[in-house]
Amino acid sequence: MASPREALPEAVPTPHQEIARLAALPELRAASAWFRGQETQFAYWQLEMARIPAPPFGEAARAEWLKKRFREIGLTDIHIDEVGNVFGIRGSGPEFVSLSAHIDTVFPAGTPLNVRQQGTRLYGPGVSDNGAGVVALLAVAAALQAAKIPPQTPIVFIGNVGEEGEGDLRGMRHIFAHPRWKDSIRYSLVLDGAGADTIVAEALGSRRFEVIVRGPGGHSWSDFGAPNPILVLARAIRAFAQTPVPTSPKTTFNIGVIRGGTSVNSIPESASMRVDIRSTSMTEMERLEASLRSELEKASEEETAAGERRNPSPKRSTALSYEIVAIGNRPAGELAPDARMLKIIRAVDSHLGNAAQIQRASTDANIPLSLAREAIAIGGGGAGGGAHTLQEWFDCNGRELSLKRILLTLLALAGIKQ
Repeated sequence: MASPREALPEAVPTPHQEIARLAALPELRAASAWFRGQETQFAYWQLEMARIPAPPFGEAARAEWLKKRFREIGLTDIHIDEVGNVFGIRGSGPEFVSLSAHIDTVFPAGTPLNVRQQGTRLYGPGVSDNGAGVVALLAVAAALQAAKIPPQTPIVFIGNVGEEGEGDLRGMRHIFAHPRWKDSIRYSLVLDGAGADTIVAEALGSRRFEVIVRGPGGHSWSDFGAPNPILVLARAIRAFAQTPVPTSPKTTFNIGVIRGGTSVNSIPESASMRVDIRSTSMTEMERLEASLRSELEKASEEETAAGERRNPSPKRSTALSYEIVAIGNRPAGELAPDARMLKIIRAVDSHLGNAAQIQRASTDANIPLSLAREAIAIGGGGAGGGAHTLQEWFDCNGRELSLKRILLTLLALAGIKQ
């Protein structure tokens, strides 16, 4: 039996107790009060950023804009890396908690940006995805400065490039391949879009391919029998579409684009299609990719043989070829049910009376999750709609709740220096 004088081990607080303690601190109350008085500034930032084009691989002007904002709100070690990611740090130390938001949009260069405000609503391409996330990033960084909160573990604020479309998560890939960051970021909190009702803790993986089939081409009458690249695609699609897919883990495929041919009376010299494969299981994605390759090989052989039957004595080469070009590869992964980040965000939501559901999606969190690192993606607050359209909108109502949610989660992960 322990001596009465022996110190009993100190009880480790539960996540709920830790969040309640943090929320009661004068510094946190000051930060929350600061949020309440800054909506005009937040909307200004959001509109100003949305007016700067940021198509995939064209984010440089917006990166410079964010770099200036980082400087204004007192971050240190502010820089833009080789691929265009923007960094600013609060605190110092060998390890980091990251708060990130992608700065690129899905809209191509030249898209008209009719950005405007009507009451509490903001309108324009990218104003919610990811204007809401970037502004939440800035708001939290500015609140830490205004309330003079020093994190125990330093926080690296990141505006990353390449999340949308064929950007293929290139910004986050680069971060987690960089010697400075790959082993030093302990937790990754990703801000993507609006709302406060989701927790993306399951990374939806995807693989995307462009399939190009080439043949000799020719006239539909005089060169009849020449192998037809469009028929190769048709045969391959018909067979590939019969590939069984499981409901759990949910796995899908899609043929989204088909191109080829020049006229109705010409045998095309080439034809192409774009294929999207998605699953939370890397094994299932690999199985579907193998099926796609197998069916294309068979279709090529079948069309070559059919051409020989149609014209046994061709006057010129009937060579047929195909290639499969990878145009996207987003890794799958998921956060363990007992991960600290999940416990923290659930405790925060309980404290704030916020209802949120675990969801599966493709976000920047795919990269750290695929590397077995703790990461989640959540919204920047308010409400949004029309994402990836010219009618995109964001409503500022409810933003404050999400900013408190982000701040509490971040500080529970990073701690506060005493």
